[in-house]
Amino acid sequence: MSFQIPEWLRYEIREKREWLAAKLLDVRDWLNRQNPKVIIGITVVTMLVFIIVVISLLSGPEVPEVKEYTKAWFYDLNTGTLFAAKKGLIPPIEAPSGPLPDGSPAGVKAHVFTFTTEPNESERFIGFLETTDPNAEIEFGASGSRKIDSAASWGRGKLFRRVEDAKWISGSSREGRAILEEALLPNENGKRALYCQPK
Repeated sequence: MSFQIPEWLRYEIREKREWLAAKLLDVRDWLNRQNPKVIIGITVVTMLVFIIVVISLLSGPEVPEVKEYTKAWFYDLNTGTLFAAKKGLIPPIEAPSGPLPDGSPAGVKAHVFTFTTEPNESERFIGFLETTDPNAEIEFGASGSRKIDSAASWGRGKLFRRVEDAKWISGSSREGRAILEEALLPNENGKRALYCQPK
């Protein structure tokens, strides 16, 4: 059984609607006869507001420029210093100081972090170093960059170590993941480390 509006309520609604329509017609007639300037003024103001809204929507907020970095940090194993080189190079690479005593390149990737947004040199720190595992089979994509399938396989084919360590650890091992997690621990104020790009 559906709900039916009582006849008396329908009559009341119809009466009120007709009364409101009559009043609106009276106001419109009064404005047209007595004050055509008011109608023109309202129309002009409405059009101006409409134009301003359209222009503001089309121009929109300024999109911040995303800075794309073309360099990455590397660490010179001979001198213990950071240097910047082209992003995407696979370590080890040639270092400014030359090769290691065994003749291999002395430049390894450095993962540099900071706890401030605009760090100076003293506010940066090296979380860990990275190089390529010479014994690992690594797939390379068409661009020559390392092919990685997922975050879980990120450490595969890589060796990690802290700056003060002498031994390289497999990036996919438990110890390798511990080095990564240690570098990303919050400081004493609870702030998380931010990756620091070279300029």
